[in-house]
Amino acid sequence: MFVEMFQLLFTIVTIEAVLILTLGFGTPARRVVVKLLDLSKQGRAPLVAKTVAATMLVLFGSVMFSTIQIHTRVSESGGVANSTDQVMFANRLLEAFLMGTVLFLAMVIDRMHYYTRELQITRRNLEIAVKKGKTGA
Repeated sequence: MFVEMFQLLFTIVTIEAVLILTLGFGTPARRVVVKLLDLSKQGRAPLVAKTVAATMLVLFGSVMFSTIQIHTRVSESGGVANSTDQVMFANRLLEAFLMGTVLFLAMVIDRMHYYTRELQITRRNLEIAVKKGKTGA
């Protein structure tokens, strides 16, 4: 069960990192990614994305709570953890880290998409203003 979830989370982190790199550099793929992100923000897609993000946030909170419980149980027993608690703690910690990373990278992608769109609009407006300035002078 844990292996499949970790593979899924690592895959999502990798895809998000590729999207961030694509948005960060002016490559031909950037235009395609921006168009796809524009399409993903139309219709019901934002509602679905917010629902998934809220579900992941609740899961993140649950995993963090479970991690804190394990840590508290270990500290109450004198600081000595049995092997089961160590394995559960490590799995929960990795799961929490990956979920937090997925949520953070999703926010970074959203902001980079917004700023990329704003930059395109500003450049377009600047070109129009320059053309008007040349024809008016």
